Amino acid sequence: MGSFDGKKVLVTGAGGFIGSHLAEHLVREGATVRAMVHYNALGKRGWLDHSELAGDMEILAGDITDRDSVRAGVKDRDIIFHLGALIAIPYSYQAPRSYVRANIEGTLNVLQAALDIGAQRVLHTSTSEVYGTAQFVPITEEHPLQGQSPYSASKIGADKMAEAFAASFELEVVTVRPFNTFGPRQSMRAVIPTIITQCLRGQNVHLGAVHPTRDLNFVQNTVEGFCAAALSPNAAGQAINFGSGREISVGDLAILIGKMMGKEIEIVCEEQRLRPTKSEVERLLACNKKAKELCNWEPRTTLEQGLEKTIAFIEANVAHYQAKGYVV
Repeated sequence: MGSFDGKKVLVTGAGGFIGSHLAEHLVREGATVRAMVHYNALGKRGWLDHSELAGDMEILAGDITDRDSVRAGVKDRDIIFHLGALIAIPYSYQAPRSYVRANIEGTLNVLQAALDIGAQRVLHTSTSEVYGTAQFVPITEEHPLQGQSPYSASKIGADKMAEAFAASFELEVVTVRPFNTFGPRQSMRAVIPTIITQCLRGQNVHLGAVHPTRDLNFVQNTVEGFCAAALSPNAAGQAINFGSGREISVGDLAILIGKMMGKEIEIVCEEQRLRPTKSEVERLLACNKKAKELCNWEPRTTLEQGLEKTIAFIEANVAHYQAKGYVV
């Protein structure tokens, strides 16, 4: 399908959970990597501050909502992996306008800059949240898009902007739609680190709704999907699901993690952790047939294997997971 040898790539959101894993993987695959991280006054580079491969990347601090920052990042790149975004669903209820700026306007900046320099391909990162509660399963790429939270609405807007640039300007765009990615480095705003850290502290695990199901996919699977989509000639202009094809309820997930950690847990439902009723996504289960056919991709790491690696990481890096209570 091709190689990244000699390819000049940009990863936006490279300091984050998936972005840092992707940037490292691209270095290992021979790409010349520019990693764009969100500027802050402390000079922090997110998870890249802890990466042994950071010295093999050009790390650029900027802001995807600023056109000049984006143009500097995109300059002379062949392939752009656009992951920079605001992603926390609970905070999107509090600050929806910031999600429009980061996710829609930020994506517009990336697409326009890529078009201006004649980039070979843009990988635009979507999310399974754009589907909302499943109207049918498994969820194919033809499933209706439903904005059940300000976050998902902003990502639908970004997806449509990518679609529009592909149609209007013939920019080669692939919309990659990962389902519920998990693994080392994920923050405590996500359910799996939340469960693991609470299991480390005691028997009680505080959660919101426990009945919704999710399609959980280990981060290395997702990263390999991104890279396969970047190199596949058949992926251009497509939206592609990257999910495991397996669903599990949040409650059953907590019980599974407890068993793997040797804990008989008690689940406590907290009101503050619940989404508004009509905003809750009740069921997610991916159809990954298109990813297999177009990109020759399939998930290689199972849920249990991924959980083992994630538990081990959090146990070894507990200082990064000291927050108590509900992390928005």
